[in-house]
Amino acid sequence: MKFSATIVIGLCTIPAASAWEESCTQFKNIYADGTQLCEVMWEDSFTVVDDESMGYTMWFFDHDTNPNNEVTAKIHGNSSTPDKCHLNYFHKEIPSPEDDNMSECHPWQNNACCNSDTVESGSALNAAYGPGFEWDRCGPMSQACERFFVQEACLYECEPSAGLYRKFKEDQFDDPDYNEWQLFKMPIKKSYCNAWYDACKNDYFCGKGSFFECSAFYWEDQKAKEEAAAAAAAAAYEEEGPSSGVVIGLSVAGALAVAGILASVVLISREKSGNPMFAPAETGVST
Repeated sequence: MKFSATIVIGLCTIPAASAWEESCTQFKNIYADGTQLCEVMWEDSFTVVDDESMGYTMWFFDHDTNPNNEVTAKIHGNSSTPDKCHLNYFHKEIPSPEDDNMSECHPWQNNACCNSDTVESGSALNAAYGPGFEWDRCGPMSQACERFFVQEACLYECEPSAGLYRKFKEDQFDDPDYNEWQLFKMPIKKSYCNAWYDACKNDYFCGKGSFFECSAFYWEDQKAKEEAAAAAAAAAYEEEGPSSGVVIGLSVAGALAVAGILASVVLISREKSGNPMFAPAETGVST
């Protein structure tokens, strides 16, 4: 059997991150309820609470009154909102107002730990951490479901109180898992998580429901597809000889493209884990 250039080009095409995965199934088959969704999706980043007055919300509508400030005061005894952002990836050092371009995460316009250009759209938030970290890896979501993922992203990027739940504090810098981006047990209203579950129960997600586990599955899948493409190209060369050189070239180009993407993901992962690939010879602990 001869492999045409068209067939091999198709095999070498890098699938979009939203392509269907074998582990994809409906939310209702992964999570029993909203509590499981919020607590499993981001592993131990959030904890769900029954007492509405002691739980944060991921969305509100009044720019002038952030209800999470009151929750922070009740839990931490603070009379004012945090004056530092604490989280460190795309975040500001201190919360401050944003201009009228702050449309996607508009509730935080008056006091935000994010820059408006970082959260300019739902698609920008979805793609912020690179291939394999999108929420629609199992195909397009319903609009109702996707809005909750946008809201969670806005909370993480923009909410000043989120930094109070950073997993590792500055004095834990010698911990091998130390990083400045990870949340730990931020309390979320149960009613909010239940609403999220209701909106998404018929949509699809991957694996056992962990956002981070799904990213690893994605790259394993990409590697397997590229290996299959390389094998097909080699078979074409074996049968057609040097005339199939253009096919081999395309296959190599595809492999290099995947390698480049994988390298970028490694860089991002190393940076987020607090172990950047490229760092000055002498570094201090950032705050």
